[in-house]
Amino acid sequence: MTARDLRRYFKPAPLGLGADTPRKRERPRPGVTIVRDSFGVAHVTGKTEADVAFGAGWVTAADRGLLLQLIRGPARIAALDVPGLDPLALALGGKSFDPSVEAEAFLSNQVDAVRAQGAIGRHVLTVANAYAAGINRWYAAKGIPTQRFTVNDLIAASALIAARFGANGGQEVQNSMFLDALEERLGAADARRVFADLREANDPEAPPTVPGSFPYELPPESAPGSVVVDDGSFTGAPLEQPPFASSAILIGAKRSQTAHPLFVAGPQVGYFFPQFFAEMELSGAGFATRGAVFPGVPFVVIGRGPDFAWSATSSQADNIDLFAETLCDDDRHYLYRGRCEPMRRFFVGTLRAQGQPDQQISYYETAHGPLVGYATVGGKRVGIALQRSTRGREILSSRAFYELNTGRVTSAKSFLRTMSAVEFSFNWVYADDRDIAFFSSGRLPQRASGTDPALPTMGTGEYDWAGFLPVARHAQGINPSSGVILNWNNKAAANVGAADSNFSYGSVQRVELLAREIAGRKKHTLVTATAAMNKAATQDLRVLDVWPIVRAVLATGAAPSARAEAAAGLLDSWRTLGGSRLDRDSDGKIDAPGAAVMDAAWPILADAVVAPILGPLVDRLAALMGRSDDAGPSGSAYNSGWYGYVDKDLRMLLGRPVRGEFSRRYCGAGVLATCREALWAALDTAAAKLETEQGPAPSTWRSDATKERIRFVSGVLPDTMHWTNRPTFQQLMSFSGHRPR
Repeated sequence: MTARDLRRYFKPAPLGLGADTPRKRERPRPGVTIVRDSFGVAHVTGKTEADVAFGAGWVTAADRGLLLQLIRGPARIAALDVPGLDPLALALGGKSFDPSVEAEAFLSNQVDAVRAQGAIGRHVLTVANAYAAGINRWYAAKGIPTQRFTVNDLIAASALIAARFGANGGQEVQNSMFLDALEERLGAADARRVFADLREANDPEAPPTVPGSFPYELPPESAPGSVVVDDGSFTGAPLEQPPFASSAILIGAKRSQTAHPLFVAGPQVGYFFPQFFAEMELSGAGFATRGAVFPGVPFVVIGRGPDFAWSATSSQADNIDLFAETLCDDDRHYLYRGRCEPMRRFFVGTLRAQGQPDQQISYYETAHGPLVGYATVGGKRVGIALQRSTRGREILSSRAFYELNTGRVTSAKSFLRTMSAVEFSFNWVYADDRDIAFFSSGRLPQRASGTDPALPTMGTGEYDWAGFLPVARHAQGINPSSGVILNWNNKAAANVGAADSNFSYGSVQRVELLAREIAGRKKHTLVTATAAMNKAATQDLRVLDVWPIVRAVLATGAAPSARAEAAAGLLDSWRTLGGSRLDRDSDGKIDAPGAAVMDAAWPILADAVVAPILGPLVDRLAALMGRSDDAGPSGSAYNSGWYGYVDKDLRMLLGRPVRGEFSRRYCGAGVLATCREALWAALDTAAAKLETEQGPAPSTWRSDATKERIRFVSGVLPDTMHWTNRPTFQQLMSFSGHRPR
């Protein structure tokens, strides 16, 4: 990377046009001016807050009108947590949704909650109403008939973000059925220990983002308030886990060659056409911001202000729980606080698709939330209900974005205070001319004593949530002593427990790819920080961080064949060259033959490590967390996988230092020779497969680069591009001055 590369591949992002010249100018109403620059980015200026918001709505309809129409119905599905329906899949599948009066009333309740926020709430509602008016005016001006947009549409859009990207958890039933299967195989006591090993709920070797200890959601000594669901008994709609992506490299002033912080960060929100995020500048009446906007949300959600930048990464903080409801009499009544209560039927609306009959959508809900299915516990039938902490409250987080957009954030400390109002589960990063900061947000439940966050909770009332985590106990930090803040969806801080849906907070995490590059220099520039991101974007975590310990075990004995030894040599060479998955000549094949070996060998190697203990349950573990989060068409990769299992277990086997040891040794059941033979056999099996498919010369083996090329969801755009594991809205920022503090 060079300074010239930055200018070539990243466009300037000033407030105002900077050196650019206006290409198009619009005045959709008095007080509103919209100027397009040479990149097509809209710069909206208004005399009042309502004018700015009106212009933002106008531009959103112009730039993302199709997406607005596609998501407005399905977003209500997200707001209500309707079981068994994927809002994004419905939207991108072209299905429409007519909400019921009951559904609209559910959304409208949030307006009263915003009003209760006082002056800020009134500002937010002014902005929201004007934004909807701007959308409606654009459609009217273009003669496009459509149902008028209202604040309810904006609330639903906020819910889509909250439920799709800012919600985590809800895997408790699958976890508990796996635990039940472990108990059948190993006995209750050993099963619990093995389950704890695999959960990695609080592994001390997991790399944290900021220093300090922020205890949350740690496994209890005992859990009388949690239940173990009988294996195979669940019927219903398991919750689909959201994607986890986004990275941040923040270099503090003392590690920067300019003595000003460096900011290289951005979300990985997938590849769509048109892209969900659009770029916009909002100015006037206090607004001074530029960055990414989400259709239906009237604020820049990731971007820059007058003298600071901010971004977000997925935090995986747990804000969804499943409750096991004790049924009484029938499947529509449940025991709650000593009384048999009826479940409430909620009619959501009508789902429509061309050429298909209309589908009436409804569900039942308990005091905890929507009923997602049924199961048995100890042979007794129970209902399973889902509770999300942000349900019915999504628009309340708007106050934080109002403050970010209107210059009310004036320092790192005020940034932490502002982001504490965001109820969605995200990590937020910040930089100005002297400080860097991090805050992990969310309306995080404080669970009742005697419950295990990994398992379903008894729904009878005595184990309900006991409030929410206070702001001071959220992971946060300003200017850490290391001089850097690095996050690639790794653990926020020490003693932050993993969500029930997260088994990947182990000893190996992809943030280490960034950490190595940053540690290689005492001082950085924006170029070198960007280069660290760019290098990590093509690397295979497995060969860089896990292969060395596998190789160390293999080195304790001879290879079973020359073929296996050659395969190991290819992995050694690939690692020495940096472990890149590049296809530099675009011939459709990854350049390094070692990649072919790793792709073929990893599933077998990973199984060889855990199979001596898990036996036939290996695939059940893979259903909870895949063996590897491989490079693929969606971009983000290597966030989760069995990397930490292999690394920690083999280090234990070799007697190397380990913090937070597993309860037992897995590979070879603790016998080094047996483990070594299994690993060599796995590598030899992979090499034999490659030999059969691609010929006897290992140097000619290649992995298919075309299958992992990035593809754009919707299928409208046929183009693809080389795989890269990096943000989809990337900001490179550094500030040399600031308003008076």
